[in-house]
Amino acid sequence: MKRKFNDNAFTGLEAAIVLIAFIVVAAVFSYVVLGAGFFTTQKSQEVVHTGVQQASSSMEIVGNVYGEGNTTNDYLTSIRCIVANTAGGTALDVEQMVVTYIDETHHVVVPYTADGNVNTTNCWDVLAKYNDNGDDNLLLEPGEQFEIGIHVQNPGPNTPFTVNLQPAAGAVYPIKKTVPPAIEAFNVLN
Repeated sequence: MKRKFNDNAFTGLEAAIVLIAFIVVAAVFSYVVLGAGFFTTQKSQEVVHTGVQQASSSMEIVGNVYGEGNTTNDYLTSIRCIVANTAGGTALDVEQMVVTYIDETHHVVVPYTADGNVNTTNCWDVLAKYNDNGDDNLLLEPGEQFEIGIHVQNPGPNTPFTVNLQPAAGAVYPIKKTVPPAIEAFNVLN
């Protein structure tokens, strides 16, 4: 008598092994895809937070920009303006700000100094604080305003120039002005 082999059980076992292998491969693949998705989401979130931090750390000019002039030699010696945080902005360390003067013939980084003599030396300084909360620092906090003076490179009448205010965190704030045709001791710059 010849014996017959029944392969039904073996085929079921093979199918179960293949099914388990597909499930394991699918689980590993989904783990990799989800991990990449979480990584991308985290990086996108970091970019958004950095953008919000930089946008909320900006400053603005309050009021007019004034130029102090040398009427004898007919040029500007410095500019004065009042800066404040934008609405909803975070505190800015003004001492860390980089100030750059640019005109047709100059491109100068103006260093910070605390001596207040911006008319004769190539520097910038905080000349006054308004709405100060009493602390003795140069942290421009919401509600505070700082009057700053910036030495300029003696631009003559009708000379366009730009002064860039670059806080340590935040966007560059350009001040684009033109020296008036007739220079007085104090000039409102347009």
